[in-house]
Amino acid sequence: MRGDFLGTPRPAGGFELYAWLFTRISGVLLIILVLGHFAVMHLITGVQRIDYHFVVQRYRTPFWRTWDMAMLILAILHGMNGLRVVVQDYIPSRGWRLAAVTAVGVVAFLFIIAGILPILTMVPAGGSYWEVARHGP
Repeated sequence: MRGDFLGTPRPAGGFELYAWLFTRISGVLLIILVLGHFAVMHLITGVQRIDYHFVVQRYRTPFWRTWDMAMLILAILHGMNGLRVVVQDYIPSRGWRLAAVTAVGVVAFLFIIAGILPILTMVPAGGSYWEVARHGP
């Protein structure tokens, strides 16, 4: 009955096996992170209460910054890994495939940096990072 299996077969080894495992693990983690984000921001807090001061209070602890960074990084890497697989499937030329995969990697890196910077550097207006770290917003 093994021939009736319709899913993607697991790669035999090497980089593709680790990429395949990463996709499965990151997908499960993303479900947890996104549902947790949705519950806190939309069900518990309510969208009408989310403003600058709410985010400042939320980012007072490293927990929420780490949560948001993990969600951001996993989402980008998960999506870009999927795009890498699509590129490998549909671009037959080795040179063009290498160029496309490189472009995917560069875009992923830029998106991660652009997303992490606000999370790491956010401080309340009028306060320095070190004041916030010592005293809170």
